[in-house]
Amino acid sequence: MLVVKIAVPYAQALLELANATNSLKETTNDMINVTRLVVLPSNDDTSIKKALSNPLIFRDAKKGMLTEFNIKGEYNFSETTLTFLMLLVDRGRISHLEDIAHKFIELSYKEERLEIALVTSAIRLLPAQEELIALELKLLTSANKIRFGLRVDPELLGGFTIQIGSQLIDMSIRGQLKQVGKLLGAT
Repeated sequence: MLVVKIAVPYAQALLELANATNSLKETTNDMINVTRLVVLPSNDDTSIKKALSNPLIFRDAKKGMLTEFNIKGEYNFSETTLTFLMLLVDRGRISHLEDIAHKFIELSYKEERLEIALVTSAIRLLPAQEELIALELKLLTSANKIRFGLRVDPELLGGFTIQIGSQLIDMSIRGQLKQVGKLLGAT
């Protein structure tokens, strides 16, 4: 609960700053890259994550690491994002960077009315099928854009499932067989 209390105000403040500077898309891309930096393991990245979270490392050293990583790194954060990261270091909140970044991305997508749908199908979907599903989901959710995460699971037997947030739409044969089984009293 404490993490949410910390992450939400910082994410909202960054969202307001990005809107004020007309850099919402750029800042969102930066924060997606921040999550990659913090979450994905590799030799250099894990040392950065540990160093940023380490309370024994001085703030100036953390700022220097972020600046150096930004210059040498593949992400090249915008001035807005880099300034925000420095603010997190100054306020002692850089250890919450992952949660703040995720919350910012969520708020940014809501602002853009963009929904992310995880579609799992028995076989790989054709582009035309993806377009039809996207159109239906736009109507269902009132979203401007739908972004897919696609997976193939042959155990579905046929059809697909769609997860948007906490909502699950099960159009699979496996799901239909389970429903029939429940109606017949089988488990």
